Amino acid sequence: MSDRVLLSIENHIAIVTLNRPEKYNGLDMAMFDGLIGAAKRIRKNKQIRAVIIKAEGEAFSAGLDISGIKKNPLLIGKLLVKPGLSYINLAQEVAFCWRQLSVPVIAVVHGKCYGGGLQIALGADFRFSMPDAEFSVMEIKWGLIPDMSASVTLRELVSIDVAKELAMTGRLISGIEAKELGLVTRVTDTPLEEAFDLANEIATRSPDAVAAAKQLFNDTWVADEKTALNLETSLQKKLIGRWNQIAAASKNLSKKPFEYGKRRL
Repeated sequence: MSDRVLLSIENHIAIVTLNRPEKYNGLDMAMFDGLIGAAKRIRKNKQIRAVIIKAEGEAFSAGLDISGIKKNPLLIGKLLVKPGLSYINLAQEVAFCWRQLSVPVIAVVHGKCYGGGLQIALGADFRFSMPDAEFSVMEIKWGLIPDMSASVTLRELVSIDVAKELAMTGRLISGIEAKELGLVTRVTDTPLEEAFDLANEIATRSPDAVAAAKQLFNDTWVADEKTALNLETSLQKKLIGRWNQIAAASKNLSKKPFEYGKRRL
C-alpha cells in the first residue's frame, strides 16, 4: 500500500486511513492509487464485513491537490481517461469504488471535507460527521463541476435544487447543516466510535443479506417501479435457502462476526 493510504483489518472490519495530514489529505496521484488499491484489496478479502474510511490530521480531505496539478497539467488527462471499456474514469473510481464494494462503507468525517474529499465520502453508504466539520462542493471555485461520481451519489441524498445550489456556490456548510440537508447520516462528537458500533452490529447479520440490501437500494433508488420490484424478487430468490440465510433464520445470529458460507451471491 502507498503510505498515502493505510489499510488495516480489525475483527472483520477494514479501516482505510487517508494519511497525508501535512497537506490536509489533499488528493494527489499517490492518494488516488492508494485509495483505489485499498478498495481492490478489500474486494478480494471475503472475510471483511464492513469498511470504515477515516483520515489523519486536521481534515478528512481538502480535495484535489491543485498545486500538484499545476506542476504537471498532464495529470488532468490521466484522471479523465476511461480505460478499456470502462464507463468510469480514474477521478470517478476513487469515490465510486466504495459504492461498488458489496460490504457497507462508513466515512468518518472531521475538519475540512471539500471537493473530491466530499465526493469520496458521498461514495460511502454512511457518513458520520463531527458537528463542526466543513463541507463544500468546492469545484466551482476553480471553474469546474463536481466530476468524481457526484452526479450519481449526490442525487440520492438531496433534492435537485439543493444539489444545484451547492455546486453553483461552493459555500461552506457545517456538519449540522449537512445533516439537515441529507448529506450526512449522523452528527456526533464521537463519529469513529459510533462508526465501529454500526460496523460491529452489521457484522452480526448475514453477509449475503447485507450485500443484497446494499445492491437493492443502490440499483433501484432512481429506477422505475418495474425494475425495482423485479430486482427485489430476484435478490430474494438468491438468498432463500442459502447457508447464510438458513443460519440467520434458525439461530438469529450470535453477536460474533457471522462466518461466510461456501456459497455467495
